[in-house]
Amino acid sequence: MPASRLDGRAIVLGAIGLLLVVLLAWAITRPAPDPVAQTARVEGELPRSVAGWSGGQLANAAIVVQAGRDLGLSERDVRIGVMTAMGESSLRVVDHGDDAGPDSRGLFQQRTGWGDYEIRMDAYGSAVLFYRALAKLEGREQLAPTRVAHGVQINLDPDHYARWWDDAGAVVAAIDDADVEVVVLPR
Repeated sequence: MPASRLDGRAIVLGAIGLLLVVLLAWAITRPAPDPVAQTARVEGELPRSVAGWSGGQLANAAIVVQAGRDLGLSERDVRIGVMTAMGESSLRVVDHGDDAGPDSRGLFQQRTGWGDYEIRMDAYGSAVLFYRALAKLEGREQLAPTRVAHGVQINLDPDHYARWWDDAGAVVAAIDDADVEVVVLPR
């Protein structure tokens, strides 16, 4: 092969390599998107782990508990809220959906029709949205907890949440036993 043809290939390959290095450097150093400001924070010491849930998951559970109690809901309803957030997001405020709901966001994987993005991405705000819908569910006291959650969330499987009922009870009890306070700021 003539030297001029090899030189041309080397230049093209070098340019592609340089472009890849620049793109990689940009991807690594670009600032993360601004997270949505949370309106609630947990002050005090949460347990290290409860039934496999820990850290930020327990803090989010405490916020869900506080939202339910602030709205005057029953302890069963509060536990249903924690169970539902476990089943929807593993108690994480997630900024992505799935095939069934690509626009789903937050602890409860609420779609656009639930409210503004900032509210769905706020742990306290999304819990309030969930509990307001739950409070409208007629006859919920007679339904199994997973069916109550399904009545609000309309999950494909009405029994989807059942596996988290015991965990939710353990987490709520541990939060109640912990020396914590949930501070809610106005939005």
